[in-house]
Amino acid sequence: MPLPIHRHEKMYGEIKLFAGTACPELAQKIADYLGLPLCGRDIITFPNSNLFVKLHGSVRGQDCYVIQTTPAPVHDNLMELLILLQTLRLDSAARITAVVPYLCYARSDKKDQPRVPITARLVADMIEIAGADRYITLDLHAGQIQGFFSIPGDVLTTFYILCDYVKSLKPQMHRPVVVTADLGFAKKARNYAAALDVPMAFIEKRRISNDANAEALTLIGEVENRDVIIVDDEVDTGGSMVEAVQLVKSCGARNIYVSFVHAVLSANAAERLAALPVTQFITTDTVPIPEYKRALLGARLKVLTVAELLGEVIRRANEGRSVGEMFNE
Repeated sequence: MPLPIHRHEKMYGEIKLFAGTACPELAQKIADYLGLPLCGRDIITFPNSNLFVKLHGSVRGQDCYVIQTTPAPVHDNLMELLILLQTLRLDSAARITAVVPYLCYARSDKKDQPRVPITARLVADMIEIAGADRYITLDLHAGQIQGFFSIPGDVLTTFYILCDYVKSLKPQMHRPVVVTADLGFAKKARNYAAALDVPMAFIEKRRISNDANAEALTLIGEVENRDVIIVDDEVDTGGSMVEAVQLVKSCGARNIYVSFVHAVLSANAAERLAALPVTQFITTDTVPIPEYKRALLGARLKVLTVAELLGEVIRRANEGRSVGEMFNE
């Protein structure tokens, strides 16, 4: 009996990987996992700050993936992504997938006050209009952002990557407890607590203005004489995380571990984190961390790669295979 053939296998041609300039190391790791080269392209910034993109070879009829994350400089990285997508579309690629490990403007996901935009929806529209047929991203700030896209996509999670690493640390921890730095992250934090088989606590905070300032108010739960694992989706300015660490420490926490997905680390966030009494910072490479910021955190920083996760999803997308199978879904 002949082996079954995946309906979509080779429908879109061979995988062609293109990298923007925002995360070259991650892009190379994905290429290495797939055993493929990164395709040649020129990305030139003119004196007037306009970007110019040219491919080194034709992509007609091929299955193309643009790997570009979008932290600061946000608008340069976003425009680079959009121009790469349009370049591939105009060169008659069969299918184009935007691989965006960290999606900018994800916090602007609703009208929570009068006369404000929903910029996350605008970014989704621009990615689609630029030429993307699909998108792949990681740990969106809010699940409803998926609904802003009219194109299909894979919204992946780093939960298993981060949780497996924390599990390896658990034997050396004393009565560990998971703490969420934000009630908005409580549901995902509960998944961490369940997977680690430990209790959890919550920090209630209230955002007091439209800038990055926030105020940690109350700890709900018990952390005294326990090792604490604080979890969140991203650290931007570090304000919320600083308050969270100081609060649990004042409530009698022992060793503190901080786990988060996106290391945005704007402004002096790395300096603020470095000054905290934290045993280990655990994050991923969805956002490149400059060497001087890595040096500030030193041996306490553990960066886990998402390359294998993204590489496997790209392979499965090309072959028309289930992504949910990777997570037993």
